[in-house]
Amino acid sequence: MQRVPEPELMDSPAQTRAYAAADFSEPNGLFCTLTHARLNDTEGHLMDLGCGSGGLLIQLAQTLPQWRMLGVDAGPNMLELARDAIQTAQLDTRVDVLQAHLPSDLDQLQKHMPFDAIVSNSLLHHLEDPMTLWKTISELSSPQTKVVVMDLLRPDSIEEAKKLVEAHTECADPVLKEDFYNSLLAAWRINEIKEQLETMNWGHWEISQPSNRHWVVTGDFSPHH
Repeated sequence: MQRVPEPELMDSPAQTRAYAAADFSEPNGLFCTLTHARLNDTEGHLMDLGCGSGGLLIQLAQTLPQWRMLGVDAGPNMLELARDAIQTAQLDTRVDVLQAHLPSDLDQLQKHMPFDAIVSNSLLHHLEDPMTLWKTISELSSPQTKVVVMDLLRPDSIEEAKKLVEAHTECADPVLKEDFYNSLLAAWRINEIKEQLETMNWGHWEISQPSNRHWVVTGDFSPHH
């Protein structure tokens, strides 16, 4: 099945409301587990690229209590929700958010360096050029930075995409169902991700498939042999 791109910014009031009310506990929990395993019990400064309404960012902050965090998103409506949620969770002393668009606002993000970890969940399939994400990570990293990127996996057929939507968003808002379907069609395959990483000379980074609809990439910038 050919990839079908979708709009880069998801920030309409309907989308914002649907995402804020949605239950992403399963994929978010998976991402937190993978990130925690990658960072062990260290401490530092983490950036979440494409933090949306902040649900994952808050869960990460609760999973990694030693870490300061900066969530980045291009959507002002999503970030307003994220700010409220961070305050409600009483995490505003170590979790902050910033509105920035990639790649044009890269210099804004560089002011917050260094980052000991850069993570991203479900941003890549929204970007017009997937290399934007990998190049941004490269520009914001130092030798000690650890990277965890997770996103959806494009199914083999429209039928399979529809089955995944029914299985995983059964009682969800229709807006969310439509977004999930479009996201599956816009997602990348593991072999395509490998090509993107090889373009960055990161062919040695690890790619795995932790669920029936996700891939995850982990890597760092220490010298490899």
